[in-house]
Amino acid sequence: MLIKLKREDKLVDISHEELNKILKNGQAIAIKVNGQLKDLEYVSSINSNDTVEIIDSNHREALDILRHSTAHIMAHAVKELFPDVKVTIGPSIEDGFYYDFDREIPFNEEDLHKIEKKMQEIIKARIPFKRREMSKDEAIELFESMGETYKVEIINELEEEIVSIYEEGGFVDLCRGPHIPHTGIVKAFKLLSVAGAYWRGDEKNKMLQRIYGTAFWTKEELANYLNFLEEVKKRDHRRLGKQLKLFEISDEIGAGLIIWLPNGAVIRKVIEDFWKDEHLKAGYQLLYTPHIAKLELWGKSGHLDFYRDNMFSSMSIDEVAYQLKPMNCPFHIQVYKSELRSYRDLPLRYAELGTVYRYERSGVLHGLLRVRGFTQDDAHIFCTEEQLEEEIQKVLDFTLFVLNTFGFRDYEIYLSTRPDKYVGTLENWEKATSALEQALKRRSLAYLIDPGEGVFYGPKIDIKIKDVLNRAWQCSTIQVDFNIPDRFEITYRGKDGREHRPIMIHRALMGSLERFMGVLIEHYAGAFPLWLSPIQVEVMTISEKHIDYARHIFNRLSKEGIRAKLNIENEKIGYKIRQATLGKIPYMLILGDKEVEDKKITVRRRDGKNFELIDLDDFISDIKRIITEKKQIEEVEK
Repeated sequence: MLIKLKREDKLVDISHEELNKILKNGQAIAIKVNGQLKDLEYVSSINSNDTVEIIDSNHREALDILRHSTAHIMAHAVKELFPDVKVTIGPSIEDGFYYDFDREIPFNEEDLHKIEKKMQEIIKARIPFKRREMSKDEAIELFESMGETYKVEIINELEEEIVSIYEEGGFVDLCRGPHIPHTGIVKAFKLLSVAGAYWRGDEKNKMLQRIYGTAFWTKEELANYLNFLEEVKKRDHRRLGKQLKLFEISDEIGAGLIIWLPNGAVIRKVIEDFWKDEHLKAGYQLLYTPHIAKLELWGKSGHLDFYRDNMFSSMSIDEVAYQLKPMNCPFHIQVYKSELRSYRDLPLRYAELGTVYRYERSGVLHGLLRVRGFTQDDAHIFCTEEQLEEEIQKVLDFTLFVLNTFGFRDYEIYLSTRPDKYVGTLENWEKATSALEQALKRRSLAYLIDPGEGVFYGPKIDIKIKDVLNRAWQCSTIQVDFNIPDRFEITYRGKDGREHRPIMIHRALMGSLERFMGVLIEHYAGAFPLWLSPIQVEVMTISEKHIDYARHIFNRLSKEGIRAKLNIENEKIGYKIRQATLGKIPYMLILGDKEVEDKKITVRRRDGKNFELIDLDDFISDIKRIITEKKQIEEVEK
């Protein structure tokens, strides 16, 4: 009997015996048979002409199998240490795995250490993972006898009549698999944290305890990842936001609603001013629109049909239903409709920093990155079909210019196509998708197709920016819409004197100011480029006799439009420098006897570099240049 073995995208005919020899070398952890992942034990069920692919540690799917198996080992350890705990689900995820447990007493750090120790014992024992299949009724009876009610609930909802379970060392779990051959294959793992998680993500259900962990093939890979997590922790925008006094989220006001503190408000103003100036240069017209509108507007736009779950409840005003706006687009449509339009008016480009409100479950709210009220850097372009591709190209150029200005030069670009639930004709969807794709190709931008991830009214381009830690963040989007112009029956008069329907492009360059600020904080670890820093220079005195000179320097900086802080407190200079450094202030001007005598300044950068006794005019000229160039001060040498 010959089997087709897939190697480097080539198929080779081999015998069953030859395959067994390959598998016995100890490198394989699973196999793929006709495209389906299977345990190694499945090799005996392979038939003639089946296509087999060997999964070893170098395979792209191997790490998921390892992590899923480690999640089972963790659940095994938990059940041995805490027999009364009920287990639920334990999948692998992007950077590791988790398992949710029902336990009345919260797990603590000491518990995690105990679980890790027990896991090491299970791993050392090299216990095989054994798969068994049984009927749903048998599985229900088995898990009922074990008191595992969550497993029974899952089984009851399965359509299959035959289910599979895995057993290792007395621990039994409902699972499709596959798994590694035995526990001893796990060499490097770490339990990371405990968090609350509602059963099935529903706030109406019981709160469970989720233990997160990760696993790698080598201890070196694990160490590198743990170092990465430490760097992530240092850059956490929530911690830095508090340290740098940028923003606050108050329980008294409500979850997911941001208060911009003075330092954060300054950065936001700088970003907004830059955004508005560049949009005016690019031929956009600025708009301001209300925060609420009649509910019927959202029915007309289609959002009630497709977006209702993300909208807040409506309110009644004068017996008319009103809605907090989740989008700005229907308002921009109304501006378009306020006048008769001709082909000579197009393209029309409307831009707004519009605050919108969307319902997010409390469990997913996360600092600035996931909120309930946020400001979109929104714009809508109304154009003819002939203008569509050129306008998309202009938006792409504009997007990359803005992202580059903020220091983001690496991207992942996705073209998202028609979803299952959509509006409009297939012909229009094909035209829109083609225009987006051609624009990407003309700009020689590499992209991936994201099937079915377009919005209900049209396809889109999504740009995910890469930060300094190589993490991808969804920010920019460009969406083509044939639907809303139809729903609102907007037209323009063409060259032929007839009424035609314009095409609408939705686009956001930064996504939302809140999310973008969160990404900026983590990208720069709070050490913003000079042009964005809320305080650009701190003037500090060594003693009280230098106060007059310090005031003179401070006033001069302020007149030059430089954001400065005057520190004449009766504190030691070392303390002042330390506090300014913690505040990530780019430049400190240290003034003492020598500086006063020579009418000079000593400059200290936040990275610790000193420049002694330089001329104030030269310093002002230099930092104005750096602000204009929008660079990090660490990129610029004196």
